[in-house]
Amino acid sequence: MLQKYKIIEHRLVEQAENDAPILIFFNPTEEERKYLVENFLIDEHTLASALDPDELSRIEYEPNHVALIYKKPKSFSAKDTIFFKVTSVGVFLFKEHMVIVTNDEYPLFEGKQFSKVNSFNDILLKLVYRSIFHFLEHLRAINMVTDEFQQKINTSLENKYLIDLFTLGKSLVYYLNAINTNGVLVEKLKMNTLKLRLTTEEAEFLDDIIIENTQCYRQAEIHSNILASLMDARASIVSNNLNVLMKTLNIITIGIMVPTFVVSAFSMNVRIPFQTHPHAFWMIMGLAMVSVFGFFLFWKKKKW
Repeated sequence: MLQKYKIIEHRLVEQAENDAPILIFFNPTEEERKYLVENFLIDEHTLASALDPDELSRIEYEPNHVALIYKKPKSFSAKDTIFFKVTSVGVFLFKEHMVIVTNDEYPLFEGKQFSKVNSFNDILLKLVYRSIFHFLEHLRAINMVTDEFQQKINTSLENKYLIDLFTLGKSLVYYLNAINTNGVLVEKLKMNTLKLRLTTEEAEFLDDIIIENTQCYRQAEIHSNILASLMDARASIVSNNLNVLMKTLNIITIGIMVPTFVVSAFSMNVRIPFQTHPHAFWMIMGLAMVSVFGFFLFWKKKKW
């Protein structure tokens, strides 16, 4: 899908004209990829890298444009269950045009950051800045899901919630890698401020992006470490819950077996005491109850 925008009075306005300077390709078709390669002279390998979710963030300088790839969280969907993924976004800066390609279809210019834009460089920096906050939003969601699973694991005997926690841990590993590569990217942008012709205001904004990305990485690292440490603890809780259940079942089983043995002993087809006694039945039931009471006293004394 193709969207076209133009900067009008410091605002991004969607356009229908073919000469719109800002082009956004969501999950481009083969025909659209061919159009980008032939008309904008975008390197085919770089274009494929911009659509590869496993590609690392980087910046490349071509004769007629600057190619930049950064990472962002993939838009969450129900079919992804609790596995949070990352995706790549490619930004190609020309003198008169700006081309953005991504496999993830989402509102690209949402948020108050885009209420006022001044240039292509400004849009680029705000896209990277928005991806940082997108990561932070997902980290908060992961934290909420983790708290919910912790409460369920406390009383659960299944491995389901442990597997879910492992999936969240895997998501955090991908997030840490993506945030780290974005950090390398913004550092390179900082070193090439003059080459990219960033204004003083844009350079200051880039410093804020570096700080925010560092804080985002540390927060993701803290979540990952906490989740990893909780995995072992939660596995022990599940095992302990199973042991408690087995102990309860053993008490019930042995408690039933003791009176059963007493009754069975007086049910043999041989001569036994009280065989002709008129109250033999109640005497045997009494012995059975005494055996149960004695068993529980013994169990309590041993503190089993």
